[in-house]
Amino acid sequence: MKLQRVANSIVTRLVLIGVFIVVAGTALRFAVLTEFLREDIGTLAASQQLALAKYVAHDVDQKIVEREQLLRRLAKALPRELLSQPDALRAWLGEHYEMLPLFSYGMFVADLNGAPIADYPYRPERVGISYAKRDYFQSARDGFAYIGKPAIGLAAKEPILPMATPIRDRGGKVIAVLAGITTLATPGFLDLLQTSRIGESGSFLLISPRDQLFVAAGDPAMVLKPTPPAGVNLFHDRAMAGFRGTGVTVNAKGVEEISAMVSVPSAGWFVVARLPTSEAFATVARAQNFVLKYSVPVITFFVILGTFGFVHCFRPLFRAADHADRMTRGEIPLEPLPIARNDEVGYLTASFNRLLAKLSDTQIELDRMAHHDLLTGLPNRLLLSDRLQQALERARRHHSRLAVLFLDLDGFKPINDALGHEAGDEVLRQVARRLTGVVRSSDTLARVGGDEFIIVLPDITEDDARQAGSAVAEKCIEAMARPFTVRNTICPLGVSIGVVIGDGACSAHDLLLAADQAMYRAKDAGRGRYIIADNAVSPVDGNRAADTDARKA
Repeated sequence: MKLQRVANSIVTRLVLIGVFIVVAGTALRFAVLTEFLREDIGTLAASQQLALAKYVAHDVDQKIVEREQLLRRLAKALPRELLSQPDALRAWLGEHYEMLPLFSYGMFVADLNGAPIADYPYRPERVGISYAKRDYFQSARDGFAYIGKPAIGLAAKEPILPMATPIRDRGGKVIAVLAGITTLATPGFLDLLQTSRIGESGSFLLISPRDQLFVAAGDPAMVLKPTPPAGVNLFHDRAMAGFRGTGVTVNAKGVEEISAMVSVPSAGWFVVARLPTSEAFATVARAQNFVLKYSVPVITFFVILGTFGFVHCFRPLFRAADHADRMTRGEIPLEPLPIARNDEVGYLTASFNRLLAKLSDTQIELDRMAHHDLLTGLPNRLLLSDRLQQALERARRHHSRLAVLFLDLDGFKPINDALGHEAGDEVLRQVARRLTGVVRSSDTLARVGGDEFIIVLPDITEDDARQAGSAVAEKCIEAMARPFTVRNTICPLGVSIGVVIGDGACSAHDLLLAADQAMYRAKDAGRGRYIIADNAVSPVDGNRAADTDARKA
């Protein structure tokens, strides 16, 4: 009995509320501190990654430029008569190679058919090889210096970076090609990128967007591997499209990383400096453990202090409750409780009785407010979801179709900006009235966003589905074509509509997504029109696709 009384005691409840407040406060501090530290440390880590990526990118770029400039100088200085003297040409290449040995696998001169004339150092494995199909040879033969695609060398049989430049006669005609080959594993070339580590597990990547290839990486297994296809890593897709900067992404192994991208201008490549967020945010984890470690003794102290404090404050109320209980058992005669005034408990009892009378009156209004848009009175997203689900259920049972129209107003923002939000609200109310006149009583017209509306046309046959969607969409466009008058101001307004035809096999999410995408295509196509998409399949311009006089927003 006493245990039940303690469990039902207001003191117990207040203590529990207090504990909840303390725990909630701790959780809030935990979340805020975590977010603050992640943001602060993330910014710092991103800045560090960017600085490292810039340093490595500058180093790689400088080495590429040095090799390009050397090739150009040698091609210009090479005596043209040596092209017919292979031994003398090899000796000439050797003299200049020894002075500045930048190409670890040497240099060679090839004729316009791709056959080597002379090389240095001499590589017997080049004999009989034709370089005619290599991209760098073809570009140089056409008169352009070129950094080739990193690949396994025909002679080297290991990953190389080839470069080539044309050799011209005095009249400017290309008569031969000078090429330099550097193996990617050459010390002093890309070793800084391949061997350096960021923290414990961070690393660098060198990527060629042109070739869609990993040129170099901290992980040797990634070298010369193709980059991920589009759509696998959105942040990588942005980098391949030209974005340079920092961000957080998830790599192919599912590890979240802070990445920084910096261009290597000379080759059209870019360097990626990456660091797992688990390592970057190690300080955050330690701070979280600290908060959790000291939360337990704090909560225990509060429970003890709160219990004694609440018992002391509510002691008069406990005595009054004991007095009333003794009267109910007949131990003492009935008499007024020893309370000289009406306190909050008495006032709460009287107020509670008055509240009950109002509950039934407000229940209907509360239900309406929960399922309808307060501005237009139309069904809101919650009620729309329920009706759309019902329409899908009927379509499944009766093997019928339904159409979903996604409407987005064209030109609404200028009205808000010019006349204010109150005028914009009035326009939305007028729009709702016009659209209500378009749909049937069995249809659903809902407002789901600022200037976004959705119409659901249920119970239509397969043959009439597209025609019904088109007819309603055209009526909506016609209804919006008449100018709106607000505050004695004529406000032109249009609407772009995405229409999707669905059946019982569709999901509500897929239908809404397809209609939304079709609406955006209608906007891109010129606004003031509609586009029909069948179950999120290829959209068709439903506003008479061949009509070049389609209305604009």
